[in-house]
Order: sequence, then C-alpha cells, then structure tokens
Amino acid sequence: MKKEIATLAGGCFWGMEDILRAIPGVLNTTVGYTGGTIEHPNYNIVKLGTSLHAESVEIEYDPSKISYEDILTYFFRMHDPTTLNQQGNDKGSQYRSAIFYHSEDQKTIALEKIKKVDESKKWPRPVVTQVVKASKFYPAEEYHQDYLKKNPGGYTCHWLRD
Repeated sequence: MKKEIATLAGGCFWGMEDILRAIPGVLNTTVGYTGGTIEHPNYNIVKLGTSLHAESVEIEYDPSKISYEDILTYFFRMHDPTTLNQQGNDKGSQYRSAIFYHSEDQKTIALEKIKKVDESKKWPRPVVTQVVKASKFYPAEEYHQDYLKKNPGGYTCHWLRD
C-alpha cells in the first residue's frame, strides 16, 4: 500500500485531529508543531506564539482511498480559513490556517483549492490560508495525541460545515 503525508494547520489541533482521523483512507494522525524558528518546540513555547510554529496535524493517508484534494475539502469545511491567526476563542499565529506542502503537486492542488473555495463564496471574506513548504514536524506531547478521544467533551472549535 502506498502512503502519503499531508500537514495542515487550522486552529487547535485537537479538533482537527478528531475529524481527520475518522475520514476513510486516513491511516494515522499525529498532532504537533511545524513552521517555526526553533528546534524541538514544546507546548509551553508554542502557546506563546513567539516561535512561529503552528499547531498542526500530520496526516498519513492512502491515496488509493482518498485524494489530497479531498483531504483539503475536509480541511476547508472544518475551520474558518478567512480568520487570520484565529479559530474560535484561540488567537495567535500558532492557530493560523496553513497548508504545509510536501511536493510541488501538493502546492499546486492547494493553490487551486484555495481559488475554488474563494470562488464558491461560502465564506464572507477571502481565504487567508498560507501555502508553505513543509519543514520539520515535531510531534506534540503525548497528552495532546488523540486528546478528544481521551477526553470526550473536551474543548474544540471544529466541526464539518456544509
């Protein structure tokens, strides 16, 4: 079986992971930090917003069961891609909307998807999602992994919109 990786940021990683892991074709999800300026960040550093890391989810998926574009369709339904550095009550650059691409194909698909989302007018404002080359991904602390599975009813600002 062929496996591919997608890395997405769209606010608090708990809610994103909870939705993403349930998608058919998604094999594994890991929450963590990427896109920042220091090595080996931890939650206490990232939550300050000064390291420039984003709370993100690394998604391992089977491209014969789900396409990268379909993963992005879920991504744009589960968060508001028009709010700069914010999702729900979570504010700061660590909660930004970003697609961290792993190949030029992913970059092209991401840019085309953003254009389609903007053209759809489903959001009242323009999409501010960043499209950035993937850099080192640092898994978050164990207590963050599968957080909403371990803590049903825990905080999330993510849901699938129509």
